[in-house]
Amino acid sequence: MERPEIELLKRAEELLLRSEKTGRITATVFLTPAEQYAIEKQEEAAGRTPLFYGGAEGCERRLCFFVPEYLDEEPEYGDFIAALSVKVGFGEPGHRDYLGALMGLGIKREWIGDIRIKDGTATVFVLPSVLRHIKDSLVSVGRYGAKVEELPLSEIPPAEIKRKSVCFSVKSPRLDAVCAALFGVSRSTAASAIGEGLVSLNYSPCFKCDAPVKTGDTLSYRGKGKALIGDPGGRSRKDRLFVNAEIYE
Repeated sequence: MERPEIELLKRAEELLLRSEKTGRITATVFLTPAEQYAIEKQEEAAGRTPLFYGGAEGCERRLCFFVPEYLDEEPEYGDFIAALSVKVGFGEPGHRDYLGALMGLGIKREWIGDIRIKDGTATVFVLPSVLRHIKDSLVSVGRYGAKVEELPLSEIPPAEIKRKSVCFSVKSPRLDAVCAALFGVSRSTAASAIGEGLVSLNYSPCFKCDAPVKTGDTLSYRGKGKALIGDPGGRSRKDRLFVNAEIYE
């Protein structure tokens, strides 16, 4: 286990213990999918189910919440997450432009959640502690002037996630075989990509061609796409395993 992951899991355990000791809900900063997966596995090993939320349904970067056992209700998410509308008058800045403008204000990446862009307006999720600073200081995104307004979380719709269902067969559910079938490359090309660290299994680079791929896993191939592995679909007459998956469009 790499040092950053050790520190992450240690911090999560500290937040859990603080929640239990004080009887108050605690939460992490915004976590990447890989960080969420690491905490999820730690919590599941301890018989607990972690609670993740990023400000709206479908968010990729989310906080992990630790709730005292005696509390039945969900957290008041507005106490932990704020949302902003950032509108530009002209031009079409991209995700990198918005992120760069925010970090240029001295805001750390983990204080910023998802950035959704549509029709010249970005919806940005942030920690409440940096809300005022952004509203007072963000006047441009790249070369374009910007207007910032706070948004209630209740008014933000779920993310539009488009996925295409596919089904294919493999001799065995090895990473190289599944990767090749999913993304339409040869087995040798998939193996080379895995060796170069271009393929991630559950958001972490995997260098093992024979790593098993199972239901619920997320598989991504840099430059090719990302897919969610579904339930197996039985076997063919030639004893090949059918695999169902959803490819993100």
